[in-house]
Amino acid sequence: MTAKHRIMTIAATCMLAAGLPAAAPARADEPRLVIADNDYTGPGGTDLQSILLFLDAPDIRLLGVTVVTGDQWEKEEVQRALRFLEIANVKDVPVVPGAEVPLINTKARLNAWERTYGRLPWKGAWNDPKPGSSSVHGPDDIPPFEEGAPTTQPSPQRAADFLIEQVHKYPHQVSIYEGGPMTNLALAVRLDPQFASLAKELVFMGGIIDANLLQVTVNADNYTDFNLLFDPEAAHIVLTAPWAKITSVGNVTNDAVMTPDLLNEIAKKKSPLTDYIVKYAWKNVPLWDEMAAAVLVDPSLVTKETTALMDVDLARGVDYGRIHVWPQEYAPKLDERPVNIVEKVDVERFLKLFVRAAQFEPRQQ
Repeated sequence: MTAKHRIMTIAATCMLAAGLPAAAPARADEPRLVIADNDYTGPGGTDLQSILLFLDAPDIRLLGVTVVTGDQWEKEEVQRALRFLEIANVKDVPVVPGAEVPLINTKARLNAWERTYGRLPWKGAWNDPKPGSSSVHGPDDIPPFEEGAPTTQPSPQRAADFLIEQVHKYPHQVSIYEGGPMTNLALAVRLDPQFASLAKELVFMGGIIDANLLQVTVNADNYTDFNLLFDPEAAHIVLTAPWAKITSVGNVTNDAVMTPDLLNEIAKKKSPLTDYIVKYAWKNVPLWDEMAAAVLVDPSLVTKETTALMDVDLARGVDYGRIHVWPQEYAPKLDERPVNIVEKVDVERFLKLFVRAAQFEPRQQ
């Protein structure tokens, strides 16, 4: 037995003794495994388009997309995701329904917070209807889809169970991408204390540093950390769980925008998918979730990052739901985890990667 084999055997024995499954080392030719959790509003937009980065990456296998209420209600989001995958001609990625409401936060609580501390520009499923508009509806209402209703069915599982099942099936191999509120992940953490430690990593779209000043100097809509604000308690549970690695991508996700020129580039390849994107894309809006997904797909896009301890403010004051970061020596030491905070990315390379993903065609089996 070689020294390398002895080390691997000892490591596996130690894991089994600790009650953890021993993961076989992934071969170089094996795909990277990803689960994408998100609040898939639609038609079009950043939530759905982020899926394409995983589908197009030749070395990634997307195990499933799990759905959480956030930008819209979960039941509608499930149907939007099913229809989007149909248009992309993807038949082997399950859509798994998840949490319909945050752990504790409610619209009434949010309204009370706003009366004291000021209006939020975006409240997702809790948005107030615009005068004369019926676009805001309840959690069980699914409006007619201009892009057509899906014909496929969602998975019979619930998102938290699916997440737990997959990290046990592939211990230390599954990267979790979070593009929406963290309710599904928090439920998985509470149901199974091993869940986070059995995953390979967490990459999430959120964690905007210095968001308060940027709301004034740049754009209040773009610099409101909605994914954390919608379910702060879930974000706290997730960010203090024992992940091997956490990456926060919120701080750079306003750096690339869906411009007319970018849409023209996507439209150079004609397909039902590119037609859908050109028609329904959120024009002149940042590519929030696509950027975070791209960092998971290709970490070399990151040109600058900082590691800090991070948590979410749960006091029901003006900073409720906002992140706070500390250097190691000044942290309160209440289970905060080190987080890699992305500060700069290669935007030009990202846009090329996104255009290619937006022109995705399923690979021949």
